[in-house]
Amino acid sequence: MRLALIGAGRWGRIVLRTIAGLPGVTLTRLGSGNPDSLALAPKGCVVETDWRQAVTAPDVDAVIIATPPQTHAEICLAALRAHKPVLVEKPLTLDLAEAEAILAEAERLNGLVWVEQTQLFQPGWAMLKQLLPGLGRLRALRSEAGNHGPFRIGAPVLWDWGAHDIAMALDLTGTVPTAIASRRLEHKIIDGGDGALHHIRLEFGPDLSAEATLGNLFPSRRRRFALHGEAGVLVLDDVPAARLSRHAVTAGFAWPEGAGETVTVSPELPLSRAVRLFAAAVRRDDRSLNSLRLGVRVVRILAACG
Repeated sequence: MRLALIGAGRWGRIVLRTIAGLPGVTLTRLGSGNPDSLALAPKGCVVETDWRQAVTAPDVDAVIIATPPQTHAEICLAALRAHKPVLVEKPLTLDLAEAEAILAEAERLNGLVWVEQTQLFQPGWAMLKQLLPGLGRLRALRSEAGNHGPFRIGAPVLWDWGAHDIAMALDLTGTVPTAIASRRLEHKIIDGGDGALHHIRLEFGPDLSAEATLGNLFPSRRRRFALHGEAGVLVLDDVPAARLSRHAVTAGFAWPEGAGETVTVSPELPLSRAVRLFAAAVRRDDRSLNSLRLGVRVVRILAACG
């Protein structure tokens, strides 16, 4: 599988290392205007300062986009029109009209676009979904996600951190919320970039809600998700390492105390799993747009959050 990677920034470099460690895939083109990218590219990989050359190259089977989200739509549409499958970093776009345009073009061209919602590719997430029937009726979804920084310019904190938690709620419920509420708990300008904490609440009918607190003003890194059911609670905690545990029901949907019963999950890294599964989908000529449709729904909810 011959891949083109567009973008060699912080996340793009992680993608570079991921591709290098996976069998059956190779990076043949790197689209980057950064002169340092020449030193990052593996042997035999052509570095293109114009990403369009990488997207349309005949020795590319699929494209991975790891650029800032405001550039995603243009690159995604160009790849689709070059008949290349696409794996694009979350959020799909920062604009709902752009997201819907990508979906319309993918439908028109029978193209393949996956949105790399990292947490949905956690092996622990797949196991959590397998254990879901044992919890009985779902009662509440609770999550926390964030860190202290990074403080970026032009990357809205809500969109940066909220895309994951919203995608997780939609993936679990299989539906869209009937009501959406969002409020900013804190806001600061740090090193010229935005710092914020947000709270999101999604209502899925009268008996199920999802609440997330997220942002880049936490004192330290956190990423945890709790699924409350009538018969127990499942917690997926990504700090310091991905861990899935089962707990007894808690009052008021509080976070469970103690370690709980550990559920064994694969140690595969989410990005490695995402690239591996994407490559497998390309090989079997999968044209499902479920991932893209989910990505569009995430953008729609983020836009509604303000």
